[in-house]
Amino acid sequence: MDGSALLLLKQLREFNRHPVEGISAGLIEESNPYAWNVILVGPSDTLYEGGFFKARLDFPKEYPIKPPKMKFISEIWHPNIEKNGDVCISILHEPGVDQFGYERASERWSPVQSVETILLSVLSMLSDPNCDSAANIDASIMWRDDRAAFKKKVGECVRKTLEEM
Repeated sequence: MDGSALLLLKQLREFNRHPVEGISAGLIEESNPYAWNVILVGPSDTLYEGGFFKARLDFPKEYPIKPPKMKFISEIWHPNIEKNGDVCISILHEPGVDQFGYERASERWSPVQSVETILLSVLSMLSDPNCDSAANIDASIMWRDDRAAFKKKVGECVRKTLEEM
């Protein structure tokens, strides 16, 4: 087993030994440490509260030099999550300078990040969308211009996650 696989298994053991409230994670298949299932519980006092959002993390063989990709499997409506579920957050962007100038290099991926810091960042993002760097333009516009419709749409997503459980 290579170094990145061993590191991922170590991070999973640590994560499960010291669980973080609102987050559950595990391997999709025991033989593949590069693909994880994740469940994020919608944070209290947010529109996502009470939802159980399924996602997956796919790690490259070059982890931790390169960041994983995260994709929500459950339907979720958020300015920083593409309609297909792909998560767009600075911590998951390749290290280096942002060609568009939206992010500082210090906000982007760094090998010192861990699965825990990634998932905590995504939970934080649910509480505080960054509409200046939206991945889902429709959700961003709705967040900005019609909070009631946004709240309704998110509520529908939360209900669907409960039906899926």
